[in-house]
Amino acid sequence: MNAAATLPPARRRAPPAVEGRCWLSFDHCAGPVLDLVDALGWAIVDTPEANVHATSPDGRVYVGWLPEDTAAWKRGIVWQVRVQPTEGDPWAQEFGLYTPSEAVAGFPAALIAMPSR
Repeated sequence: MNAAATLPPARRRAPPAVEGRCWLSFDHCAGPVLDLVDALGWAIVDTPEANVHATSPDGRVYVGWLPEDTAAWKRGIVWQVRVQPTEGDPWAQEFGLYTPSEAVAGFPAALIAMPSR
């Protein structure tokens, strides 16, 4: 007799209900991301054009909310995250207009949560 035959059948959980998940749509709101970086003590600068730039305390991570940046719109983006690692090449991730800000907030939150290597 093998071990698989002695295990009870796996219970399947119903997927979470999609109703009421406002984050599945977009609202062109920067709040979730800006609330996160503000709570972390990042430097935040608003421009007269309504763009917002945030930099981590160590200066190695930048998050830009670029709703009025012509160059960003031409590329189809509204969010930009740039990282300058201690070692290695700098890199960037961009998010389009239809990416929910809650999803964008999850990206820098995951970067911050990662332990140092």
